[in-house]
Amino acid sequence: MIWDIDPVIYQLPGSQLGIRYYGVIFSLVFLGGFFLFHWQTVRAGDPPEAAYDVILPGFLGLLLGARLGHVFFYNFDRFVSEPSWVFRVWEGGLTSHGAAIGLALALCFYARRRKMPFLAAADRFTFSAALGAGLVRLGNFFNSEIVGRVTTSGFGVKFPRYDLLPPELCPARYPSQLAEFSMGLFILGVLLFLDRRLGGPNRPRGVLSAAFLILYFSGRFLVEFIKERQGPDDDLLLSKGQLLSLPGLVIGAILLIHCWRRATRDPIQAWGRDSRGEARKKTSERAASAPKGGAGGSKNSKDSEGPKNSKNSKDSEGALGALGAAGAAGGGEASKPGRGDSKGRRRSGGRRRSGSGGKR
Repeated sequence: MIWDIDPVIYQLPGSQLGIRYYGVIFSLVFLGGFFLFHWQTVRAGDPPEAAYDVILPGFLGLLLGARLGHVFFYNFDRFVSEPSWVFRVWEGGLTSHGAAIGLALALCFYARRRKMPFLAAADRFTFSAALGAGLVRLGNFFNSEIVGRVTTSGFGVKFPRYDLLPPELCPARYPSQLAEFSMGLFILGVLLFLDRRLGGPNRPRGVLSAAFLILYFSGRFLVEFIKERQGPDDDLLLSKGQLLSLPGLVIGAILLIHCWRRATRDPIQAWGRDSRGEARKKTSERAASAPKGGAGGSKNSKDSEGPKNSKNSKDSEGALGALGAAGAAGGGEASKPGRGDSKGRRRSGGRRRSGSGGKR
């Protein structure tokens, strides 16, 4: 198979600007990613506008992380000799590992702003990340970039725009871009399956994030064996992409073990982690079903005040009865305050006089 598609769909007359396949696919990444995140946010019970708060930090985290990751991971020497090159984004140069770091920081900012746990936000974003990881590689395929290694198998594809050779002289290469595109769609399907089996918004917190990290970075590690190496790492046993995939794989495994231990130790606390909005929804449903205003409200107020008034009256009657009993024990004159008080004063005065004389 010969892949010699012009990456430019439409070129503006008299300029170097135009519409490219990569740009169109990148736009689909943002639109599809936002749709999935919005779906997760609303289903969890949060207001729809909460999903819009992730657009700006997510966009900046993705672009800055992908660009700076390419600069520092693969072309740091060029950056040292030519620092202004980092701003020439139109020349290309993005990396998925840097994008993952930038998106993680953006989700930290989003979670803190929304006052929600980071893992809850990350679980919601895994669907968007899987879709983006797949579609971006399809854009690389249309650009004839990030190609695979030379192969003699029947799966080979010739890329004349990459090798800068006539098609008949081009070596056949593995279509590694299509392999990662398929991997992204597969991960998205697995996440949807796990989400449904684990209760949707009531799923254990962190499970989807752990599943995405393990599936993506393990798949990325394997695809690197058939991908042409990028950067000066030919003398290493593992490629730069494989080395950068190991931390993500380890973090995903640790997170999965943490989720399993939490579910084993305290199942009630481990489940229902992304249902903050469910409590709000139930509260609003109760408020909507309660009677409003009119006779119902006055009846409720009377009913609520009735037990308190009856209780207070009983307490007051009990106190009066106790005073009466005390008065009867003191001479049976509690019902005649004047007479009882005078007798009490005379008796107490007598006791005081006898007491004071005893002391002297």
